[in-house]
Amino acid sequence: MNKKFYVIMFAVLAFAMILSACGPAAEAPAAEGEEPAAEEPAEEAEATGYEGPKTVSFPLGYGDIPTLDPSKAQDTSSIQLDMYMFPGVTRVNEETSVVEPAMAESWDVSDDGTVYTFHLREGVSWVKYDEVLGEVVEVTDEEGNVRYVTADDFAFGFTRTLKAETGSPYAYLLNMALAGSEDFNYADEADRDEEALGVKAVDAQTLELTFLKPGVFNASIAGMWMGYAQPSWVIEELGDRWFEPGNIETYGPFTLKDWIHDYDATLIKNPFWEGTEYSPAPALDEVNFRFLDNIPALAEYEAGSLDVAAVPAEDMDRVKADPVLSAEYVQSGVFCSYYYGFNTSLPPMDDVRVRRAFSMAIDRAGLIDNVLKGAQTPARWVENPGLAGAPTLETHPEAGIGTDLEAAKILFQEYLDETGQTAADLDVTILHNESTGHALIAETIQAMWKDTLGVEVKIAAQEWKVYLDLTDGPDAPQVFRLGWCLDYPDANNFTHELFALCGNSNQCENGAVYGGIQWLNQEYEDLMDAAAAETDNAKRQDLYAQASTILHYTDAAVAPIYWYGRQTLSKPYITRTFGVGGQEDFTKWDVDMEAKMSQ
Repeated sequence: MNKKFYVIMFAVLAFAMILSACGPAAEAPAAEGEEPAAEEPAEEAEATGYEGPKTVSFPLGYGDIPTLDPSKAQDTSSIQLDMYMFPGVTRVNEETSVVEPAMAESWDVSDDGTVYTFHLREGVSWVKYDEVLGEVVEVTDEEGNVRYVTADDFAFGFTRTLKAETGSPYAYLLNMALAGSEDFNYADEADRDEEALGVKAVDAQTLELTFLKPGVFNASIAGMWMGYAQPSWVIEELGDRWFEPGNIETYGPFTLKDWIHDYDATLIKNPFWEGTEYSPAPALDEVNFRFLDNIPALAEYEAGSLDVAAVPAEDMDRVKADPVLSAEYVQSGVFCSYYYGFNTSLPPMDDVRVRRAFSMAIDRAGLIDNVLKGAQTPARWVENPGLAGAPTLETHPEAGIGTDLEAAKILFQEYLDETGQTAADLDVTILHNESTGHALIAETIQAMWKDTLGVEVKIAAQEWKVYLDLTDGPDAPQVFRLGWCLDYPDANNFTHELFALCGNSNQCENGAVYGGIQWLNQEYEDLMDAAAAETDNAKRQDLYAQASTILHYTDAAVAPIYWYGRQTLSKPYITRTFGVGGQEDFTKWDVDMEAKMSQ
């Protein structure tokens, strides 16, 4: 990373310096007695305008990127950069959520729906940013030959993710999907059987993945970041330093230029990426990501130092009333959900009545209308309506859980009377990662729980990387906030891969409950299996609606709060798309630099 400045390629600078030093060629003097030749009138200099790099500055949120290692990424910040440095075999369209070809030009599916054969693009080279040359260069092997991406590189990525020593937080998802993954993941190094793993490089351009069962979402899972191609030669040489600036080698539309930890990161265009129908060669030369919370990011936006910013709840009314900012404001949908998880093993959250009362005591509509003031929708369950298989408020209005203050009071008092306690006896803490927005939501819910249930709840905050480790482990706090954006556009990704045993918010160890919400309900597990195998969308909606009622009401292991909406400011010189999955597609952005420089 570097402090904010506009980068001029060293080669361009050098060329300009050479021209300046040489100057124009000297003319021969006129012969004695001759008149000097008349000077030709100078042509008017053509106005060429701005000719430097096209750059966009974008806030990525507060806190450093935890990692750029695809095997270890689990948060939207890490994934945002990885997905444009290491494209998968497939990709999800950022606006429509349709699964599209990426590094695979096409794929075949076996008759039983479990074996996917991906035919990879040829001639895609590995690249890196050369700090000395100031440009992106192709990577070569020991003999000087250009390294091209092969099926072996993808097989290495999948296999490395599944090795226990890698410590991948997303190995669990492959365990739920790929044949042989779970045995491979849990086996000691000496006992691993790669032949039994459902990952095979058939030849240089053919990758075969075998899934445990048919699924409409299998092609999406195949393209997720933990299965990206990875440079084995760099990783084996440098270990955990392989993804730092100067070391990292990638192959997608952008590569890493620099990364100043805790300040910013910059991606630079890969000139060797020829582009496809679905992932074009970028118009942008660089994207600078600033690690800023929403409030300082908005201040930087108004000062002209950022090209895009989210609108914090505290500034929503002012932005909408401002004639300039309101014209730059866009409200859009996004397949992301905000929820509170309960550690069901810790008192008082080990009693379902407490969990259900706390969830019903959250006035979701009031939070949105009076505090957030944005495009959010009160959520009765976590999976967003509109995802394949997800219930909707029209089809299943009673599924999940809703706000019911009176029922919450009665249920909570029943618990207190039975246990001989008062509300003042309870010691409850909400933990969130550091963010003014999350703090505001926690403070609002804290007040709701005080007003409705009489409980004085404490609030604590932690830095993002530490927070992720804590909420994944056995010492997860009583109440913790998380958000989830789609990995692929199906309800299965939210219900099964988040909350089933061994899911992202319900970690396991050797198949037993371990971290996160620490919850197991066999009926829920059976519904997940049935919904994944079902092909009729209406029937899938019914199954997921039943499961959501178990998760959010019957057992109340999770309190859904809202389905996200986006409140975004973009400078008028930016041409962009709006991603619905939590990440942006910068290959489809452009910027009018003359207009930008004139601001």
